[in-house]
Amino acid sequence: MKIGMCMFLWTTQIGLEHEPLLRDIRKTGFDGVEIPVFSGAADDYAATARMLNDLGLERTAVTALGDPAHNLISPDAAVRQAGIDQMKWAIDCAQVLGADRISGPLHSTLGLFSGSGPTEQELEHSLESQRRIGQHARECGVTVCLEALNRFECYLLNTMDALAAHIRAIDHPNIRAMYDTFHANIEETDPIGALTRNRDVVHHIHISENDRGVPGRGNIPWAETFAAIKDTGYDGWLTIEAFGRGLPDLAAATKVWRDFAESPEAVYRDGYQHIRTSLL
Repeated sequence: MKIGMCMFLWTTQIGLEHEPLLRDIRKTGFDGVEIPVFSGAADDYAATARMLNDLGLERTAVTALGDPAHNLISPDAAVRQAGIDQMKWAIDCAQVLGADRISGPLHSTLGLFSGSGPTEQELEHSLESQRRIGQHARECGVTVCLEALNRFECYLLNTMDALAAHIRAIDHPNIRAMYDTFHANIEETDPIGALTRNRDVVHHIHISENDRGVPGRGNIPWAETFAAIKDTGYDGWLTIEAFGRGLPDLAAATKVWRDFAESPEAVYRDGYQHIRTSLL
């Protein structure tokens, strides 16, 4: 397995100014980093790829759909098309970056609610949108890893069982699932079983503490979680996802009002050791 660090803790736009930080992340032992894809042009991601290559860091990509004008389950076909176009752009950026996967809640608009649960029509719209996105992803050599989010952030897919069933219905090899320990801790009555019984669709894993701080310091059942990960035969990325208050817009979106660690360095240095020790 490979250990990664999501750059959400610092930024949504990687630049050359992050080179010293990335160098220290590599020195800590990480195999790679997860690069946010929200803005910029292909040339920007090509430059990031060159910097990461020079540092010996592999990479995955992460994004989200925050604009209701890009809602993939909208009743308006034009809005769904805009969302598909946005996803194609993000996949193109991931390809240029050299990432073989892009993850996130890429099934619906983050933080947009209807006031009720998902309708059959919304689920059908999602199937159609994801199959079209999957075709472009296959052409680019990128896998889209959909994430089940807790009920306070989305309403379409909240549990791993719901997500896995939807992915099986999509039935496209480039549309798979991400398992996130933070969201599973909120929504699953059995977070471990939610992973093991859906092992067939899990292609990416986020390691995130219950408070989104330093992995290993909270109440996630880590021993059982890592035992289950190994039991499933999973051999992909274990990527730390944590959040802070450094970016006001991102802090507001993730509802982060306080610091969860004494420093960002503690998050990735202690978090790395937590994963490495747990894998022994």
